[in-house]
Amino acid sequence: MILYDITMAFEIELKAHISDSEALKRLLFEKTKYEMAFTKDDTYWYPGRTGDSGISGDRAPNPLPSGLRIRRENKIFEDGKEESSISVTFKIKEVKDGIEINNEQEFEINSLPVFEELLKRLGLIPGHAKKKRGWAFTHNGINIELTEVEGLGTFVELEILADNKREETIASGREKLMQLLDSLGIEQDAIESRFYSEMLRSQAKL
Repeated sequence: MILYDITMAFEIELKAHISDSEALKRLLFEKTKYEMAFTKDDTYWYPGRTGDSGISGDRAPNPLPSGLRIRRENKIFEDGKEESSISVTFKIKEVKDGIEINNEQEFEINSLPVFEELLKRLGLIPGHAKKKRGWAFTHNGINIELTEVEGLGTFVELEILADNKREETIASGREKLMQLLDSLGIEQDAIESRFYSEMLRSQAKL
C-alpha cells in the first residue's frame, strides 16, 4: 500500500436543495466552466467497541468525531478521459449560519483491502455509506458541484478553499458564496445546514 502526501485546506462551503436539477445544470453550463462528471462512493469509519484496539473501557476515545471517510471516485472529463482514485479524508467540522468551515486533511491510497484491514486492527468499524453522482464546475475561484445524493435528493454545493479560517476570511468567503447562490436563482431558505452524515443517520432511524 502506498500512502501519498497529505493535503490540508480549510473549506468554506454551503449546500442547498435543488428542485429542478436540469434547469440548474443548463444555467451552470452557460455561466460557469464545466470541469467533469463524477461518481463518489463513500464509506465512513468510526472508533468501535474495544477488542482488537486493546483500549480498556466500553468505548475507545473518539479522535474522529466526524469519522474517517474512504472515497472511491471516478471522474470523466470533457475530452472523455477518465480517472479513478481512492482517497482517505478526516475533518474537523463547524457550521456558522449555514456555512460549513471544515479543516480537511486528505491522502490517497492504492490498496483499499490493506488499508481497511489496518483500520479494523486499530479498532475502527464501518458506519454509514454515501453515494453521489454529479457534475463539477468552477467560477471565480469557487468550486461548484451539482450532486445527486442517493436517498437524499439533489443539491448544489459551493466551496472555496482557504489557507486559514480567520473571521475576515470566512466572512469574505461567505459573501462570495451567497452572491453566487443568488446569481443562480436559489433562495437562501434552500440552504441545508446539516451534514450529509447527519441526514443519512436521521433517515436510517425513520
